[in-house]
Amino acid sequence: MARMCVKTRRLDVARVCLGNMGNARAAKALKEAEAEPEPEAQVAMLAIQLGMLDDAEKLYKCCQRYDLLNNFYQASGQWQQALETAENHDRIHLRTTYYNYAKYLESIGDKTLALTYYEHSDTHRVEVPRMLQDDTSSLEIYVNKMKDKNIYKWWAQYLESQSDMDSALRFYECAQDYLSLVRVHCYMGNIQKASEIANDTGDRAASYHLARHYEGHDDIKQAVHFYTRAQAYNNAIRLCKENGLDDQLMNLALLSNAEDMMEAACYYEEKGTHMDRAVALFHKAGYVSKALELAFATQQFSALQLIAEDLNEYSDPALLARCSDFFITHSQYEKAVELLVAAKKYHQALELCVTQSLTITEELAERMTVTDSKDLSEEARKELLERIADCCMRQGNYHLATKKYTQAGNKPKAMRALLKSGDTEKIVFFANVCRQKELFIMAANYLQSLDWRKNPEILKTIIGFYTKGRAPDLLAGFYEACAQVEIDDYQNYEKALDALTEAFKCLSKAKDSSTGQQEVRLADLQHRVTLIKKFVHARRLYTEDANEAVRLCEALLEEPELDPAVRIGDAFGFLVEHHCQQGNFQVAYRKLEELQRILPSQNVRYYVSQASLESLQKEMGVPMDRGDHKQGVKEEDEVEEDLNVS
Repeated sequence: MARMCVKTRRLDVARVCLGNMGNARAAKALKEAEAEPEPEAQVAMLAIQLGMLDDAEKLYKCCQRYDLLNNFYQASGQWQQALETAENHDRIHLRTTYYNYAKYLESIGDKTLALTYYEHSDTHRVEVPRMLQDDTSSLEIYVNKMKDKNIYKWWAQYLESQSDMDSALRFYECAQDYLSLVRVHCYMGNIQKASEIANDTGDRAASYHLARHYEGHDDIKQAVHFYTRAQAYNNAIRLCKENGLDDQLMNLALLSNAEDMMEAACYYEEKGTHMDRAVALFHKAGYVSKALELAFATQQFSALQLIAEDLNEYSDPALLARCSDFFITHSQYEKAVELLVAAKKYHQALELCVTQSLTITEELAERMTVTDSKDLSEEARKELLERIADCCMRQGNYHLATKKYTQAGNKPKAMRALLKSGDTEKIVFFANVCRQKELFIMAANYLQSLDWRKNPEILKTIIGFYTKGRAPDLLAGFYEACAQVEIDDYQNYEKALDALTEAFKCLSKAKDSSTGQQEVRLADLQHRVTLIKKFVHARRLYTEDANEAVRLCEALLEEPELDPAVRIGDAFGFLVEHHCQQGNFQVAYRKLEELQRILPSQNVRYYVSQASLESLQKEMGVPMDRGDHKQGVKEEDEVEEDLNVS
């Protein structure tokens, strides 16, 4: 029934059968096999217990459990199949299979083949000497053949145990076991040779062994040397302290760890000599406070400068203050400022920067910017930041001053610092970010100082800032400036009229406390708008009714306070141009004379076209029919001079 269960794979029935058979070993093996995930592997174990080996082999191959198949072959003595399975399908257990096969070969007395498979399993360094230990000649041949350092060392140790020191030394040398070489040479009394080996190879273990040997024979100098070679600095330091080798002690302590450095420093301090070395060692070991105390006590000022470089905000404030006083005394103000900042004495550091004209770098300013409310109250923090910013302003570092004023919450001062820097892009950005009326107005006032006439973006920004800043009176003033530019630079009265109209609208919205002054300004603006409208109307009417346009323009010249709303030169220029086009050169010349009389310092070419002036010169080239001939010639010469100026 149990055999039938292998065919039907009914393990539950098989357990009952094994129980009835009383086969406890098979039942136990089957229970352990149930841990395998593959049902075939479980059934294969049942087949093995029932002697159905062919079925077990097929089942292991079916579920591809080559590791179990390998074990099956080894257990059944099928070593060739086991080796093939390991080499082709179960390489993770290949060396183990080689080792097990070698053990099997050794058990049946085939040592030659066993040696080969021990090598395949990479266990030959231990297993072959063990296997051949009774056959010394064969073992020696194997050692010389393999040329393996581990085997050389094992053979050398064996020879040493047999008191064959010369042969042992030769094989220790082949194995490059310098510790054993030095040890054997010391045992044999060849100290010089041992020293040469230790010095040439630099082997730490060999050097340490030799140092112990020299120390045992009271050769302190050589012992210290080889302890140093072995990097056993604590032993070397111990010997130096015991034997008063102070010069060597310093070098060794610097090479050693912090604990040894401190011990050496304490030694120098207790001895009372070479206090500079004690200070340096305390510093190097990390005991900065102790190093500073000793340096101050023994007046080691050169050491103080080196130690101060490692001081930071975590150092003792009292020591920081003492060091800063020392540097101030010796006029090393930059270092003193750094120490005062580290000691959190920011006001003293700032005072020193001001009195000694020291530049506050961005790094230094950041170190003085307190972020922890435990160190300073919020009010004191803002005051400190403003003092830092004030110092930066005095030094011309406007961008850093802006940053610190902003951190202090004083944005108007930050904007003033930025305005001094002249960085237009940052000024516009800062105003847009802060969105405060005062800052918008300050930025707009600054932008007016630029060449906004040629940059439409700046002009738009100025208008936008005055609008956001709710300053209609200032915006009105800017529109007036725009109108004047259009008149003075481009003689564009249409655009000037638009600008003045906008100015009037803005000023009407302004809430000025001095209402009387605002009314006067509004009346003046209205008067200028009216005059410009008349002049613009006259120029537009010219194409339809030239005589009416001329009449309006002459009437406009009779208006009081015409200039600067409409420049007198532009009005006269309009009339001169008209009479030149009509061929009335006498009238045109009289108008030109009147313009020169009213504006003697002005160049008439600015108001009258070149073509009209050339026509006048051509027609009036002879002396004028005037009462004073000389005066007529003089005025004609003046006209020619004006015409020829370029």
